[in-house]
Amino acid sequence: MATQPVIRFRKVEPQFFNGLTPAEAKTIVSAAKQRRYLANSVIVNQGNPADHIFLLVSGRVRYFYLTGDGRKVILRWITPGQIFAPAALLPVQVEYLVSTEAVKNCSVLEWSRTSIRKLITRYPQLIDNTLMIMFEYFVFYRDARMLLTYDPAPQRVAHVLANLASTIGERVAGGIELDLQNEELASEANVTSFTVSRLLSDWQRKGILTKRRGRVLLRFPERLFHETD
Repeated sequence: MATQPVIRFRKVEPQFFNGLTPAEAKTIVSAAKQRRYLANSVIVNQGNPADHIFLLVSGRVRYFYLTGDGRKVILRWITPGQIFAPAALLPVQVEYLVSTEAVKNCSVLEWSRTSIRKLITRYPQLIDNTLMIMFEYFVFYRDARMLLTYDPAPQRVAHVLANLASTIGERVAGGIELDLQNEELASEANVTSFTVSRLLSDWQRKGILTKRRGRVLLRFPERLFHETD
């Protein structure tokens, strides 16, 4: 007999379970398989059949898209308590539109399409919760589109940094720390790595942040926007 997953969310309860009783959430969790992925491993590949949906228990993952010429475009970061690859909920079989990779070692709950389709029939609240999550995604991509269309490069980089600080940043002594490469920041802001390097160096000279190898310590996030006006 498979061992039932024992799940503890340290920071936030999954929005996917909103409106469900603890007993109902426990039943849904018991239908999942718990899997672990190492950092830098791909969990979902774009173009593959959408036959599983996942909920991140610990660690960090993100969506990305591979263009026809092989460029990797980072789309959105996923933190514990959030679902990803929700296309498996659809009534018809589709393909994953984007890929998902583990940024850090992570633990996830995984439901097969057959299993989750049975669960949403039994617990329709899951559909309402997913619709709310998708609405929030739409708001995110609307704002991202407007940012990339109308804002100059410094403002785009500042907005991306501020957004990442609020989602994946860790509060430490002296500010908010992000484990983030220049190339990742450049991809999200749609600028060159040279532009990111130049802006970070400028903001470091002004005391707004401290840049270390693969990490950014934001000391005064609110000052980013004063510097880009």
